[in-house]
Amino acid sequence: MPTPPFLQRHLAHLSLLAATMIWSLPALAQPGGDGPPQSSWALGVGAITMDKAYAGIDRENMAIPFVQYENRWVSIIGPQLGFKLLSLEPAASHTINVDLVARYDGSGYDDDDIEDTPILAGMRERKSGFWAGARIEWKSDWFDVTAEALGDASGNSKGKRFNLGLEKTWHIGERVMITPRVAANWHDKKYVDYYYGVRADEVRAGRAAYRGESGVNAEVGVRGIYMFDQRHSVFVDFEVTRLAKEIKDSPLVDKSTENRVFLGYLYRFK
Repeated sequence: MPTPPFLQRHLAHLSLLAATMIWSLPALAQPGGDGPPQSSWALGVGAITMDKAYAGIDRENMAIPFVQYENRWVSIIGPQLGFKLLSLEPAASHTINVDLVARYDGSGYDDDDIEDTPILAGMRERKSGFWAGARIEWKSDWFDVTAEALGDASGNSKGKRFNLGLEKTWHIGERVMITPRVAANWHDKKYVDYYYGVRADEVRAGRAAYRGESGVNAEVGVRGIYMFDQRHSVFVDFEVTRLAKEIKDSPLVDKSTENRVFLGYLYRFK
């Protein structure tokens, strides 16, 4: 049964929220240890505003509730599910984590966008879908490095992605954390062609045929967290993505960057 357009749009926002939450908030529970399995969960509400690359699509703003849950083996953050395969400490203050991950991704555009956006008139829908793969993270006192390889499990684009990110957290007193980050996100040609390409039967005046090729997006961001106590915290995350030339050259795109601002409140249960 196809997902209703309004639900697809809501899930798309949630996918962006999940990506932010993965890197924004401290872990609720840590893997490993000899004691009984520990688990913890939290509820929150956030507001997100974002600007997509497609020409003529208005900036989107939305309030979103979310759930975060984690124990020794599993983490659930919005529409992302993670399975913890391995956690190693090869040296003091160095930790390596290996996870399997699956998440809903909000790329593309639906029938509502096509109806409301002139550049997309006559295009076929580009569906969002579920992506799955593996993530390895190296955490140290210097910085944290994460590498992630994903494939389109839904089979819509049949594409692949590889993400490499670096970030460093500074603690200001006992309540404030500031974390700048940089990342490179590679998308293969199937992904770029599916979401930004124009097929022969979709050509119109002012919209030439376009076949996408693989490319790398560059991302910079910063987030801040203020913890009132062990239960209550607020956070803000700002991110700018410089689009690959292979995406910017698409006739569907009129921007060289995308940006997103996300802020929210989280309540942790003990």
